[in-house]
Amino acid sequence: MSAIQADLAKFAGANAQVVGVNTDTVFSHIAFQKHLGGLKYPLATDRWPYAQTAEAYGIFPPTKHQIPFVNDRAVFIVDKQGKIAWSKIYELKQQPDNGEILEALKKLA
Repeated sequence: MSAIQADLAKFAGANAQVVGVNTDTVFSHIAFQKHLGGLKYPLATDRWPYAQTAEAYGIFPPTKHQIPFVNDRAVFIVDKQGKIAWSKIYELKQQPDNGEILEALKKLA
């Protein structure tokens, strides 16, 4: 998440809005933001047992790991019509590659 924050200007330059979504609680998000010294983009909770957003995007229940109640790590680019234009699911410990995401945004522009 801090790597994404470091490249927020690049994402904005690609006309993209970054939003973090996971199945953690709001309280977990607050602690995470404090740990990082704050975030400059929104975090949204899709709290288990509901996880409706994660389930709709195919990342809950998880396919890349066996940790209960934790969605897969993934990046989705949603176009202006609300359609998924690009996506990639990562191993839980793997950080998404900002360069790869920015390149996908460039191709979709």
